[in-house]
Amino acid sequence: MAVPMISHPMGGRAVEEWIASHPDQRVPDKIRDRIFLRAKGKCYLTGRKLMPGEWDLDHVKRLADGGEHRESNLAPIWRERHREKTAEENSDAAKADRIRRKHNGTWPKSKSPLRGGGFRKTRDV
Repeated sequence: MAVPMISHPMGGRAVEEWIASHPDQRVPDKIRDRIFLRAKGKCYLTGRKLMPGEWDLDHVKRLADGGEHRESNLAPIWRERHREKTAEENSDAAKADRIRRKHNGTWPKSKSPLRGGGFRKTRDV
């Protein structure tokens, strides 16, 4: 299988794309720098210019949604926006999981079901 090539952000020759061997692998510093340069030092969501220490790398397509842990799926993101995006994605995924489990009948039943007053025993006529 051929190794994918990407163009270097500073121009010049094409370089091999970094692909992680497992999902928890740390992104090497030289790859972080290359991704940062490719994005021209801006957050890929907000367009904000990023300063040292206030940015993270984000998977554009989440690993849980089938994204890969590779250079072409990573982009710099402002740390505050990254936390918001991750919380939003996790909330959406949890809701989809709940709906799917309720539909399949695997969602646990409530331990304290709501009890109604029932029908009145007499009628006022």
